[in-house]
Amino acid sequence: MKSKKIKLHYSTTHVIMVSFLLCIIVGSILLVLPFSSANGRSVPYIDALFTATTSVCVTGLVTLPTVTTWSLFGQIVILLLIQVGGLGIITIMSIIMISLNRRLGLKNRVLIQDAFNLNNISGIVVFLKKVVYGTLIVEGAGALMYMTVFIPEYGLRGIWISVFTAVSAFCNAGIDIMKENSLCDYATNPMINFTTSFLVIMGGLGYIVWWDVLRVIKNIRIQKLKCFNLLRLQSKIALSATLVLLLSGTVLFFIFEYNNPLTMGNMSFFDKLQVSFFQSVTTRTAGFASVPQQNLTNPSSVAALMLMFIGGSPVGTAGGVKTATMVVVIFGALAAIRNKESLSLFHRRISKQAINKATAVIVVSFMIMFISTVLLSAVTDARLIDIAYETVSATATVGLTRDLTPSLNLWGKIIIIATMYLGRVGPMSLLVAFNLKKEKQNFINDPVEEISIG
Repeated sequence: MKSKKIKLHYSTTHVIMVSFLLCIIVGSILLVLPFSSANGRSVPYIDALFTATTSVCVTGLVTLPTVTTWSLFGQIVILLLIQVGGLGIITIMSIIMISLNRRLGLKNRVLIQDAFNLNNISGIVVFLKKVVYGTLIVEGAGALMYMTVFIPEYGLRGIWISVFTAVSAFCNAGIDIMKENSLCDYATNPMINFTTSFLVIMGGLGYIVWWDVLRVIKNIRIQKLKCFNLLRLQSKIALSATLVLLLSGTVLFFIFEYNNPLTMGNMSFFDKLQVSFFQSVTTRTAGFASVPQQNLTNPSSVAALMLMFIGGSPVGTAGGVKTATMVVVIFGALAAIRNKESLSLFHRRISKQAINKATAVIVVSFMIMFISTVLLSAVTDARLIDIAYETVSATATVGLTRDLTPSLNLWGKIIIIATMYLGRVGPMSLLVAFNLKKEKQNFINDPVEEISIG
């Protein structure tokens, strides 16, 4: 008998998923080395794996305090993993090839297209260069602003702290190397609040929005009154949704935490405003905490869960289901209620394919979150609100915790590691990865039969 050759077909999605997995494994091996630890002794591998995963997935949940656990080498490894996770391993490798004057082939261009969820491959090299230059400029500006606070407080070490925090904030990772309580000691520091919020928002808006806004600004002298109208639909949705979520989140946290002595009840009116705004920003997948999350009131915790689940905007460093996804699903539902045959936003019609894709993202993300919550509930005795906060934070790659992460047992750590990875690679990647064979289109449609809905 002749042996049949089995051909394995790997899509660009599989390559991206595997690249993240390999990066996590390599990072965990480096972090488990003795000289990666501050005390010179190897940390348990599960904790090294957890740290590598939270860094590459730009989540920010940590089982061990970053500032006291890792040596300078370990912190450098974590920073590199965050930067690679934020930009993507495919992007980093492509930039290296470009810097070596090597031409990007069609396969690499398609990989980059899928990594950034772009609609076409034209101008990929120019886009990559803009991404790298823009990232370095924004992170550099953030680091300089941080230095005005950290250098006076920490001396020369403040430079390293500023660079690390700037990269972590822009990539929406939420990992810091100052204190064990995140940014709680700087809750009322305007410079820290402004700089962190600036970096988080810039990373969460997405690169496409950056270039679109800059394009409109160049033409602002010509058509001053039509600036917003000149933006593309993607930018309009991202900017509008971001503004609405930031303002609504600030108002909700301000109201629900106003008299809470465990968070900001004893602060001045201005400090309450900036703490509320920062909480609204950080729940958009940033992961930095200026107040202890376990001390939030129940209404604030529920509001945080919703903001974390939505996350930032597409083609950026933020996680979550993304603003555009939620906007399309909400307005699609409203259109269905009004018995409209199509959905239009800002006088532009949204395709049926985009609506279906948005629905799939919401459903798969919710399934990941739900299964993770059930599994974590089975292996831990924590309160449900703490478990839900942990799993939503992991699914949306946020990094906020109600002090549950450090107390996770082995199975709890494994569950959160898997959840962070699945949340980072994204729901659509999972759907494509498990749909190895394309379903053949039937020329004769199946008969239609009505069913009851709702």
